[in-house]
Amino acid sequence: MPRKQQFSDSFQSTKRRDRGSREVFSDEERERYESMRTVFDEIPNDDRPPAGDRWSIWWDSEPLQRGPEPLPDWVITDHGAVDYELGVLKTGKEADVFLVERALPGTDRAVILASKRYRSAEHTQFNRAGDYTVGRAAKRSRDNRAMAKRTTFGLEQAAGRWAAAEFDALKRLYQVGVPVPYPVQVHGTEVLMEFIGHGRTAAPRLAETRPEPDEAESLWEQAAEALRRMTELGFAHGDLSPYNTVVHEGRLIVLDLPQVVDIYANPLGMDFLSRDVENLGSWFANRGIDRALVDDLHAEVLALAARP
Repeated sequence: MPRKQQFSDSFQSTKRRDRGSREVFSDEERERYESMRTVFDEIPNDDRPPAGDRWSIWWDSEPLQRGPEPLPDWVITDHGAVDYELGVLKTGKEADVFLVERALPGTDRAVILASKRYRSAEHTQFNRAGDYTVGRAAKRSRDNRAMAKRTTFGLEQAAGRWAAAEFDALKRLYQVGVPVPYPVQVHGTEVLMEFIGHGRTAAPRLAETRPEPDEAESLWEQAAEALRRMTELGFAHGDLSPYNTVVHEGRLIVLDLPQVVDIYANPLGMDFLSRDVENLGSWFANRGIDRALVDDLHAEVLALAARP
C-alpha cells in the first residue's frame, strides 16, 4: 500500500485523547489535519526519494537549528535517510504532533520521532499568547511590524517564533538535565524531537496514571527537581500540569514548552512560576504527597528566583 494511502488510513482510524476521554476528530480538526499534510504533499514527485515521503530534513537545518552535542546514538544524520509520515499523535491549541519515522533505506537503522507543527496565528486556538511573549521580540523590526499587522508573512513568522522558542527551551533545559525530550532539529514551523513511548504508543500523561505511594513519591521528587533546575535557568514552564508531563519507565518527562517564560523579563514571570508549582503540586497532594512539601517547594523556587 502506498505510504500516502497508509497516512490517510491512519488518520481515518486515529482518535485523540481529551483529559482521559476519547473522541473522534471534529470537522474543524479534520480540515486542519488535512492542511498539515501539505508538509509532504507539496513536495514535487520528482524531488521525492524512491522510498519514504520526503528526504530527511536534517541537512536543511543550520547547526544552531540542530540538537546539542553530543548527539544521541539514535539520531540519524545520513544524507540518504528518508522520513515516513505515520499519522497524527495529538492535536493542541497552537500545534499538532505527528509521528515520523526517519530511516536509512537498505539498513535496519530507523527511529520514531515526534514532529510538532505549529499553525499560523490565524489558525491557532491559543488566545493568551501575549501573556507569555512579553519580553520577547523579533530581531528584525520588519518582522515585528508584519506580526503586528497580521500580514501573511507576519502570521508565518509568528508560528516560526513559537517553534524556535520551544526548540531553544528544549536545548537549554536538556543540557542542564531537566527531563525533556531530546530536541533533534527545528525547520521553519516544525520541531522534530525524541518520541517518548514504546514503539508507536506514546507514554501516558501523568494525569492518566495511578501511581503507588512509592512511585508517587519518586515522581514528585523528580517534578520538584525539574522545577528547581528550570528556575535556576530563569525559566517558568508557564503551563505546567499533569496533562503536559508524561511518565516513561519510571521517569517524569516535561513536554510542551513553546510558552516558556523568562521570569525576569516577563512582569508575570513570578505568577507563572507559582502557578506551575501549584498546578503540579496539587495533583501530587491529592495522591498522598504531604501538602507541606508542595508549600516548601513553592517557597524554595520563589527564593531561587529572587536571587540576584
